[in-house]
Amino acid sequence: METATGGTRVTIQGQGGYDFRRRMGRLTVVLPKDPAGADEHRPVTELMAPGALYMKNRGAGVPADKWVRIDTTTLADGNLVTGGATDPLAAAELLRGARDVTYVGEESVDGETVHHYRGSTDIGRAARAAEPHARASLAAAAKGFATDTVPFDVYLDEEGRLRKVRHRFSFANATGTVAVTSTTVLYDFGTPMTMVLPDRRDIYAGRIRT
Repeated sequence: METATGGTRVTIQGQGGYDFRRRMGRLTVVLPKDPAGADEHRPVTELMAPGALYMKNRGAGVPADKWVRIDTTTLADGNLVTGGATDPLAAAELLRGARDVTYVGEESVDGETVHHYRGSTDIGRAARAAEPHARASLAAAAKGFATDTVPFDVYLDEEGRLRKVRHRFSFANATGTVAVTSTTVLYDFGTPMTMVLPDRRDIYAGRIRT
């Protein structure tokens, strides 16, 4: 994920596994270094589940051994950008609002031939067409961005599987408009992925510094 506002550009990277049947995933997100080059943050562990995002090593006064739970249906962006990574299932669900799609041509992703399409998606339209587990988060996102229209590039393999998708969001904050480019790459299909949500007693209930 890359954010740009004014002359400042920040890049966040993450990697992990996602179970599309259970609609749950685990990512390790690496935040950018400070200007001096030293590590500013420890990697953040994120657990994604329908309607919820769990974060460990969140910082901001949260103990290192505790998780923070966020209800994604209450986020202005529906967790499309808040966690520094877009939920892979939400990235796919967004394409339900696709329009003005054109075929760019054949390209290569990880050495495999893929078909590149380009277009735009309407977040509100995608929310109405989404499966129930994604509908509330996308409906929240439809209200939170500067525009409902999100340009995208998507790459499908010969089996029709989503291999790569890039969305370009924009939203307004106190300093102006922030542009966010989120790229999701999928590979190693069929790899087992085990994930257990945190116990209630391991979730931090105190105040989080902003």
